[in-house]
Amino acid sequence: MYLVVQNQFSIFTRLKLNNIQISIMNVIDRFLKYVTFDTQSDETTNVTPSTGKQMIFANYLKDELASLGLEEITLDENGYLFATLPSNVDREVPTIGFISHMDTSPDMSSENVQPRIVGNYDGKDIVLCSKDNIVLSPTRFPELLDHVGEDLIVTNGHTLLGADDKAGIAEIVAAMAYLKEHPEIEHGKIRVGFNPDEEIGLGAHKFDVEKFGAEWAYTMDGGEVGELEFENFNAASAKVMIKGANVHPGYAKNKMINSMLVAHEFAAMLPADEIPAKTEGYEGFFHLVGMKGDVEGSELAYIIRDHDREKFEERKALFAECAKRINEAYGEELAVVEVKDQYYNMREKVEPLMHIIDIAFAAMTEAGVEPRVKAIRGGTDGAQLSFKGLPCPNIFAGGLNFHGRYEFAPIQSIQKAMNVVVKIAELTARRY
Repeated sequence: MYLVVQNQFSIFTRLKLNNIQISIMNVIDRFLKYVTFDTQSDETTNVTPSTGKQMIFANYLKDELASLGLEEITLDENGYLFATLPSNVDREVPTIGFISHMDTSPDMSSENVQPRIVGNYDGKDIVLCSKDNIVLSPTRFPELLDHVGEDLIVTNGHTLLGADDKAGIAEIVAAMAYLKEHPEIEHGKIRVGFNPDEEIGLGAHKFDVEKFGAEWAYTMDGGEVGELEFENFNAASAKVMIKGANVHPGYAKNKMINSMLVAHEFAAMLPADEIPAKTEGYEGFFHLVGMKGDVEGSELAYIIRDHDREKFEERKALFAECAKRINEAYGEELAVVEVKDQYYNMREKVEPLMHIIDIAFAAMTEAGVEPRVKAIRGGTDGAQLSFKGLPCPNIFAGGLNFHGRYEFAPIQSIQKAMNVVVKIAELTARRY
């Protein structure tokens, strides 16, 4: 199933040392199995799940959850899989949930993923594919150096890995198995939810919050160890449609309107430094994600992001203003803008319930993880779920460099995330 390419014996020696290390094998085996399922979503199909292969994985998970003894297992026609680990205490404890998504990004193939383990990483370049000279290098990805001495799961350079979010699924399933195997750990009722199509922004759209039945939940969908997130971007998509006029180029003076050049004018009106490549932290951006056209007509596709709601509204208004300026300059309506909100910053829904953050913070600390509370420069299903009535902050799953061939996941990070799930369940029961 996988290959250890450096210091092969060291990994398996450590795995046999004690029970907690054996559980690494448990969660990692699950993860390495899950990534063999091609679950790439597709925003063009207009069905849920957007690809049938996600349902194949959902059915596999359904059978696995049943084999572990979970109860109230349901899988609906849209690919939403729910299950319950019953409470093992005789007092009232809030029902909590853990959620991850089954799909992988449309940005790169998840077909025939071939993971391998680089044991005891030494801080040097990792050759993913020597034939095509595909190299995972700390020169380009300095975050690798934070994981020297750890065991890294990498790709073969031709697919993404799928840690986003199959690492989260593996951590949740392994944690439920661990709690079943250790009844001495008290916990309340725990709901597990795995959904399709998060990567195309639709993961929460058909998520039945009432049926899920948790007071609050956590998405296991973050990146680096320790990430604890309850702020995310406000998000919108924008489509700019430009109309042109084509005539023979030899006789085009004062007649031709080249829509592609007008589209370029529109793009140049937006702040040049407010793009993903030049922003960080709480800085918002405009991101051109697609463009197509000819002389007669062109289309620009953008996403708009900002943590601050007021600035977010200003960004959307700027698109309308730019279109107005284009139309005034040409004396006719060439530019039409369509803006659609996608999701909002979950902070306004989570902040009044900070005890759910306090529990996660304490769980990380008890699991030996330093919490890193930060804002997400993106979104999760938890953002939309929070606005649907299920407060749902986000916790690290351990993978890095998502959505591409350079994705990797440290074994130790996945293990720590699994331990945090167990600790959240334990601490919730302890506090009630």
